[in-house]
Amino acid sequence: MLVIGIAGGSGSGKTTVVNEIINRLPKDSVAVISQDSYYFDNKHLSTDEKKEINFDHPNSIEWDLLISHIDKIKNGEAIDIPIYSYITCGRAEETNVISPKKVIIVEGILVLTNAELRKRLDIIVYVDADGDDRLMRIIKRDMQERGRSLDQALIHYDNYVKKMHLQFIEPTKRYANIIIPQGGKNLIGIDILAHKIKASI
Repeated sequence: MLVIGIAGGSGSGKTTVVNEIINRLPKDSVAVISQDSYYFDNKHLSTDEKKEINFDHPNSIEWDLLISHIDKIKNGEAIDIPIYSYITCGRAEETNVISPKKVIIVEGILVLTNAELRKRLDIIVYVDADGDDRLMRIIKRDMQERGRSLDQALIHYDNYVKKMHLQFIEPTKRYANIIIPQGGKNLIGIDILAHKIKASI
């Protein structure tokens, strides 16, 4: 089993890179574990309190649960991944069951900020993208998927996303074995990574 960590700033194109890798590997050989599934369950908070949640800070993630799940799946056990909603800021009653595969991809903006998680990664990838491109994707996503207005998206970016990116996410580039500039548009970089994965499984 090969465990790959894929990180990068919000809106950098991580999901596109992950999907492109999956398309280049044998069918049903990849399982994806998203960091976003492991945000703490905060559905009990008031509406105003939910607006203050900083999803871009490492403390927003239940790392112990994520790491224990990676250990279990590496040990050949299926895991029950939480289903998280940005609308309710909480977890659903149901879970997603993920079975062991030849390749496990752990993806998310904060994946490389945790030292214990990094120890469990065989290949570390950082997806890089221009700040303006990331901002446009973030605004579009916030409005379409998270119910924010344009003003709310911009305020949230200025108050949280930009600051946390500079403080926590951008510095994790130094841990990467492979940096993919231009996000999902870098098909050559994705091809090289996919070739490396194929050769390792």
